[in-house]
Amino acid sequence: MIKVLFVCLGNICRSPMAEYVFKDMLEQKGLSDKFFVASAATSSEEVGNGVHRGTRNKLKEAGIDASQKRAVQLKREDYSRYDYILGMEQSNLTSMERIFGSDKEGKIRRLLDFSDKPRDIADPWYTGDFDKTYDDVYEGCERLLAYLCKENKI
Repeated sequence: MIKVLFVCLGNICRSPMAEYVFKDMLEQKGLSDKFFVASAATSSEEVGNGVHRGTRNKLKEAGIDASQKRAVQLKREDYSRYDYILGMEQSNLTSMERIFGSDKEGKIRRLLDFSDKPRDIADPWYTGDFDKTYDDVYEGCERLLAYLCKENKI
């Protein structure tokens, strides 16, 4: 089983969006049984809170329900639990390395590092643009899935 963890600052906008978009892609392709997917925050600010309404609404438009998700904080031991730990922006990676102590196995990357145009995914908490965030997350998830299927011969 391939274990994937999506990470952002608060775990209420981008990382749960990526978690649920990726799970939906896996389900549509009949690959859910080959993956374990979750998301977490680098900060403790939103722990226990539900998904931001902007993310919830955008996912709902795509037919995806994230109403049961509650924000959780990244833990040091998550490094050994997951094969791929994907941040949404460079500052997430810096925070993850601080929490984990290092990235000696090379598990940490930005989600859009798998795309043709590696870049950060802007935080819609600040931009208000959940459509753009969704488009970037979707692109990253598509490319990530293609990469993982090729890498793991799925």
